[in-house]
Amino acid sequence: MKRGFLSDGAALALVALAAAGLAQRGRFRVPEREEDELPAPARNGEFHFIRVEYTDLPQYHRGFGYASRMGMGSGWWIVDWPAADNHFSSGVGRLTRVDTGDPRHLRLTDDRLFDYPWIYATQTGWWGLTDAETARLREYLLRGGFLVVDDFWGPEQWAVFRETMARVFPAQPITDIAESDAVMHVVYDIREKDRTFIPGSRHLYRGPGGTVRVVQPPGTQPAWRAMYDERGRLIVAVNFNTDVGDAWEFADVPYYPAEMTLLAYRYGVNYLVYAMTH
Repeated sequence: MKRGFLSDGAALALVALAAAGLAQRGRFRVPEREEDELPAPARNGEFHFIRVEYTDLPQYHRGFGYASRMGMGSGWWIVDWPAADNHFSSGVGRLTRVDTGDPRHLRLTDDRLFDYPWIYATQTGWWGLTDAETARLREYLLRGGFLVVDDFWGPEQWAVFRETMARVFPAQPITDIAESDAVMHVVYDIREKDRTFIPGSRHLYRGPGGTVRVVQPPGTQPAWRAMYDERGRLIVAVNFNTDVGDAWEFADVPYYPAEMTLLAYRYGVNYLVYAMTH
């Protein structure tokens, strides 16, 4: 399985080269103006990044102006769209032999969801799934689907996520992913030392001379957790107190730490290949 994938060093060099090229041109990605802020052209492939559209808890619902202007509606599900989706899809195409199509977004209740083995949901500390969405997510996972959740923080958001997943699978615990789990080694070997904080852009502070300081939110500890089905197959990968999506989104921005982008791609590629082979 490892043949056809770049080494960690080659992947880091690729990320660094892209960042260096942008820096030389003085180019910093400006929301709503750069190509990666537009939906990718339609292209069929064996893998499509599927972003899940879900219902927010009413008290936490907020709109996003750019999404509304694009006719996308509003809600927490759309954070980092479409740049994170575009960049990760592009990275999968470069780093693997997986035939990658355009990123897409679907409601949880859309029957087309079953055409895709891998789905992504962000900001799940604010979701308020309806009974229909809960039933559909349960069916999707039991039929072989794989869910990645990302970018939610602190005890309040954890409680919302945990209570929602208890409605999906009432008797199924959420546990830390063991270092020995297959998902940590299916392509890249991810070790205990790699369970580090992956910052969002809001956690980066640029100082004199272009130096960048990463500030982790107080009281947060990154955690890599999971839910399994009755056969022991990992079905939900949980990125808690960390922001993998931003590391994908800012992959071509010179001030974002390249080593964090590399780590985020390692997690993402492992999740993807596990989902497509288990």
